[in-house]
Amino acid sequence: HLYRAILEGLAYALREGAERTAKRSGVPITELRVAGGGSQSDAALQLTADIFGLPAARPHVYEASGLGAAIDAAVGVGLHADFPTAIREMTRVRDTFDPDAKTHARYDELYNGVYKKMYSRLKPLYETMRDI
Repeated sequence: HLYRAILEGLAYALREGAERTAKRSGVPITELRVAGGGSQSDAALQLTADIFGLPAARPHVYEASGLGAAIDAAVGVGLHADFPTAIREMTRVRDTFDPDAKTHARYDELYNGVYKKMYSRLKPLYETMRDI
């Protein structure tokens, strides 16, 4: 239960950040790409998809930072004309986890009814802790 609670807390925080980013940029987020250590857990990816209400995809590589550098280099030296082309040619999705509508609805209630309110109420304490 503790592991799941940690994953849920992380996913809620990521969702909050993603919502802010989408709002500021005006670009909606329609899917998630999850790489790195956490991406190796099917349970973590399903939970993330359920909390966001979006498909969560695991790329074909474990660590995406090296792939990102290779994409930058491929565009930089002219192997690919632009980033969309390089990404399309150099990446692929290994697995996709679609959100479960019923589970997402429950997580959505918790996110809006508890998490967002809890964070705003705890914010002064976070600031006090930061200043200590």
